[in-house]
Amino acid sequence: MSLTDLTFDRWRALDWDAAHHHAREAARLADGRLVEFDGTPHLGGVLHRAVIEREGRRFALIPGGEVTVGFDLDAWRPLPEQLDSYRTESLAGGFGFDDDLAAYLARHLSPRRTATVPTVLMAVEPEELPEEAESVTEFLTERGLRLPGPDEWEHACGAGAATLFRWGSACPLDLAPYGDDHDDPAGPRHRPNAFGLHIARDVYESEATSDRGSVYGGDGGEAVCGGYGSFVSWLPLATANHNPGMAEFLNGPEGDDLSDEFGVRPVLDLS
Repeated sequence: MSLTDLTFDRWRALDWDAAHHHAREAARLADGRLVEFDGTPHLGGVLHRAVIEREGRRFALIPGGEVTVGFDLDAWRPLPEQLDSYRTESLAGGFGFDDDLAAYLARHLSPRRTATVPTVLMAVEPEELPEEAESVTEFLTERGLRLPGPDEWEHACGAGAATLFRWGSACPLDLAPYGDDHDDPAGPRHRPNAFGLHIARDVYESEATSDRGSVYGGDGGEAVCGGYGSFVSWLPLATANHNPGMAEFLNGPEGDDLSDEFGVRPVLDLS
């Protein structure tokens, strides 16, 4: 089986030796070297994680194929503390939010859907665009890289999980969704995700995608700085949150000089 045929479902079904073989093959194709290979509990089984170093940067192997991304709002029920935060903080704050939490989320979260994505290597960490770069596309193309599409980003972040956040349904409402939280250094947002990516961990770390209307991973701190409420402040880290307000701002006239306000997560194609 070639890497182009290595789907997410097949990757999950491989034993350690077979997965390790494919990880080494991916490193060879990328002119890199396999520097990490392990497994993590995920969706009732174990998901292999492979990290490859290439030209001084680390990339995670993201198997693709036909995958499910987005969020099913119809099947979702907020936790009591989440609903209470929305009602007593967000609505009571007079910010003009919808009385119905689901209606508010429907404008921010992409719907549950099936998509077909390629198997790729994706940067473990997002990068800032250098000041001298004329465009994101040119900056990445010169290195043989590209931006992820929205479907690719969501799949890489959630790794098949149907929960609101990549780590589950809950979020620690008594803690801040940004910075180095010394009260919870091992908290869910600090841990690498199932593929080994450092992703959706800080609301100030917004990430561009190939779709100019979709910015993931954060809202530039808008909800936190605006005092919109603890649950709403955590929502920019939801896997399917494409942060339409941040995308609109970055694509507007005031966003031209904000290259340091969002990152790019380079993708390396393997075919």
